[in-house]
Formats: sequence, C-alpha cells, structure tokens
Amino acid sequence: MNFDYLVLGAGLNSEFVNLGDVLATLVIFIILMLLLKKFAWGPLMGIMQQREELVASEIDAAETARKEAAQALEEQKALLKEARTEAQLIIESAKKQAEVQRNEIVEAAREEATRLKESAIREIETEKEKAIAALRDEVVSLSVLAASKVLEKEISEEDNSALIKETIAKAGEAK
Repeated sequence: MNFDYLVLGAGLNSEFVNLGDVLATLVIFIILMLLLKKFAWGPLMGIMQQREELVASEIDAAETARKEAAQALEEQKALLKEARTEAQLIIESAKKQAEVQRNEIVEAAREEATRLKESAIREIETEKEKAIAALRDEVVSLSVLAASKVLEKEISEEDNSALIKETIAKAGEAK
C-alpha cells in the first residue's frame, strides 16, 4: 500500500495530499514555534513580565502616595484645628487681660478721684480755718476798737487782744 497520498473529502472532489509535505510542514512549524518561543516569545514574555511588575510597582507607589497624602491631609487638618483653638485661647486671654486692665484703670481713676476729693476737702478745711482765724483777728481788732471807744480809755492792745481771744474761745466752746 502506498501511503504517499491520502484521500480527503471522501465523496467530494478527491484531492490527494502528499504525506511528506504534511510532515515537512509540521516539522517546520514545530521548529518555527520553538524558535519563536526561544527568540521571540521568551523575550516578549520577559518584557511583558517586566511591564507587569512595573505597573504593579507603580500601582503600589500610587497607593502609598495616596495614603501618605491622606495622612498629610489629616495632619494638616489637625494642625489647623489646633491653630484655631490656640488662636481662640489667645483671643480669650487677650480679652480677659483687657478686662483686667480696664478694671485696674477704672479703680485707679476712682482712687485718684477720691484722693483729689479728700485733698480738696482738706484744702477747703484749711482755707476755712484760715478764714475763721482771720475773721477772729478782725473781730478782735474791731472789739478792741469798740471797747476803747466805749471806755474811752486805752488799754494795751496786747491785753485787749488776749481778753477778746479768751472771750471768743469761751464763746466757741459754749456752742
């Protein structure tokens, strides 16, 4: 039997296929596949593997960067909140200090007004005493003059002045 030719398509146009051609094509195809695997497919798969690793590392880096950015954002929010709280405390402290200073100024003004009032009262008392003393001296002089005219005799002014002062002092004590 000769197997050089095979019959294909048993009821249709019969064509013969050469088995040697098929085997040669199959061997060439297998060699070509092996060569492609060694020289094309292997490097291509290596490049694809490197690309896959690069993409995976970039995804990891992006995820790490996203987490770091989120953490930095939270830290910034916390710092901002802390700064706002601190600013509020500073404002409250300044308000309290201003209130204390205002109270101190008001108290100092009241004390100064009281001191000025007391000083004015003392001055008035002093001036009043001076005016009363001057008035007494004037009354003494007038009394001496009147007494000397009534008696028509002259008493020494010192004796008369002492007598009038004694009388005025007694009159002042009687009140």
